[in-house]
Amino acid sequence: MRLAAMCAMLAALIPGVAAAADEGPAPKAELADRLVVIKSQRKLYLHSEGRVLKSYKVALGSNPVGHKAREGDGRTPEGVYVLDGRNAESRFHLSLRVSYPSAADVERAKARGVSPGGDIMVHGIGGEARHLAAHRKGRDWTQGCIALTNAEIAEIWALTAEGAVIEAKLDTGRG
Repeated sequence: MRLAAMCAMLAALIPGVAAAADEGPAPKAELADRLVVIKSQRKLYLHSEGRVLKSYKVALGSNPVGHKAREGDGRTPEGVYVLDGRNAESRFHLSLRVSYPSAADVERAKARGVSPGGDIMVHGIGGEARHLAAHRKGRDWTQGCIALTNAEIAEIWALTAEGAVIEAKLDTGRG
């Protein structure tokens, strides 16, 4: 039996099938155009056109208060950056690279005679048990990155396009 004939037969037998078939494909998941990290809340908010799509609990750098000043300070940068790369082979499951350091970050570090650091990522936990234990206890454990569970980074990976804006700030206002 031909496919069209089978669909017509099913539509006649089951109410609502014809209407559903006419609606077309299911809508795609909405992509986030902005990620906002509120450091004081340990939260990352996914935004699309100004609306919050979802929020996640995160772990930050081991010394999270203040803007990253130099390599090795354990701080998560504050400011507006973009997601400028993806690593599907990350030892932390998946990672999205943050465009830190900016030109201003480099100049501030240079004025102090230090390296600004780099390789700031939004990433998962990976397979290391100590990271999972710290994450479950709500401890900040990264070297300045933003960490989520492996399932959460997979979801963010799928919902966020390269070039999306990421903003990290201390304030206590909602994302």
